[in-house]
Amino acid sequence: MNASFPWVIWAILLPLAAACLSFVLRPQRAFWVGFVTALGNLLIAAGLGHQLSEEGPLRYRIGGWGAPLGIDLYVDGLAVVMILMTSVVGLVTTIYAAGYFSIGHGARGTPGSQTLAQEMFWPLWLFLWAALNALFLSADLFNLYVTLELLSLSAVALMAMAGQAAAMTAGMRYLLVSLLGSLAYLLGVALLYAAYGTLDLAALGAVLTPGFVVWLAIILMTLGLLLKTGLFPLHFWLPPAHANAPAPVSVVLSALVIKAPFYLLLRLWFDVFTPAVTTAAAEVLGALGAGAIIWGSLIALRQARLKLLIAYSTVAQIGYLFLLFPLSTLAPAGSSAWAGGVYHAVTHALAKAAMFMSAGNIMQALGDDGMDKLDGIAERLPMTLFAFGLAGLTLMGLPPSGGFIAKWLLLSGALQAGLWWWAAVIIAGGLLSAGYLFLVLRRALARPPGPIRLNPITRGMELAALCLALIALVLGLTATLPLALLRIGAPFVE
Repeated sequence: MNASFPWVIWAILLPLAAACLSFVLRPQRAFWVGFVTALGNLLIAAGLGHQLSEEGPLRYRIGGWGAPLGIDLYVDGLAVVMILMTSVVGLVTTIYAAGYFSIGHGARGTPGSQTLAQEMFWPLWLFLWAALNALFLSADLFNLYVTLELLSLSAVALMAMAGQAAAMTAGMRYLLVSLLGSLAYLLGVALLYAAYGTLDLAALGAVLTPGFVVWLAIILMTLGLLLKTGLFPLHFWLPPAHANAPAPVSVVLSALVIKAPFYLLLRLWFDVFTPAVTTAAAEVLGALGAGAIIWGSLIALRQARLKLLIAYSTVAQIGYLFLLFPLSTLAPAGSSAWAGGVYHAVTHALAKAAMFMSAGNIMQALGDDGMDKLDGIAERLPMTLFAFGLAGLTLMGLPPSGGFIAKWLLLSGALQAGLWWWAAVIIAGGLLSAGYLFLVLRRALARPPGPIRLNPITRGMELAALCLALIALVLGLTATLPLALLRIGAPFVE
């Protein structure tokens, strides 16, 4: 039945309308449209959370037509937590982008590309936000495909808008990869529709039975979404894309965009594919996640650029998300591991956004993000380095951060199930994270070889990074509320 107040519709309509409006406004006015929209999105997310806690999972029939003839939107704890995550990161990113584009975007930009980037950022960013919210709320396979495509196209345009050769190359690679992943997903959707005649997630999950066609569809759709997520060894497009985009875009790509296909995998594997997936299939995803943790961390240790180091850190941190698949297939570990994996997605979004903002501040101040240029930067940009260090606590999983809660839940799931090797991977990943993050801090705290000349950055840019790093830290102290939200409509019950 429809919700008493259509918060769910406004979560999509508000950023979509704002994106259309910002096309015809100057960048300064478009920022205010984006800022008001960001505040509105946060209010809508809070309203959805309150409504969910009062009424339980909600299903909204667009136009009064329900599935299978119409399109349903569905709200449960997972959807609300993801929308809340997007709203918080989106609000702070909007504030950060205003300062970032007001003073240019680093030494690699040109005056013409700076103007174009500033003009195009706001409508593209708001379109991407609308696509994210629509994806988190969609309840049928084809609508999910449409929102996934809108998300990918907006992300590609944002990535390439600076006009630099490296960004254009990375954007084109991402576009081709995204189209390939979408094609694989769409082929799987076609197979399932031909076999069962429905695209609604709930209806399909109720009738789906194991068989060759179903397994082929699962393989195609999973591979397509893994490619879009950038899971090892399909991550080849991710580091150059995240490292060469403007800093606000890097924030959006790493914190939010890669979470969308992961969210879709959660929906499919735990709401639709449950009768057909096996423990062995889940263990394959877990093995790829373990490979991502180790490989991404080792490559991050060898990087000569700060943004590339953070990008390879993203490759590694994605791996933790996929450990929940093998751990959640075992009843004693399911609830803990599932909650830990989702909570890691949230805390990673906040911490990685803070890191890319800090890297953007350093690159703007120095004109370069080379690791050999960082000596003594802590003395000149103490707030930025403090934010970077706080975000590092979350990625390492140290208390009292939200990352500690997420990894503790994953560890608890592994130990409850007696799977010590997954626990060993989680601990090893935390140690490797400390290794590459301490490399940055050691260089930043070293004595500079001479005077450091810095380009100006705004106080708002530094405060934005610090704000997200603090929220990621506080999530370790206030985990009760988000974890309680996650239990509403979850596939596992304590």
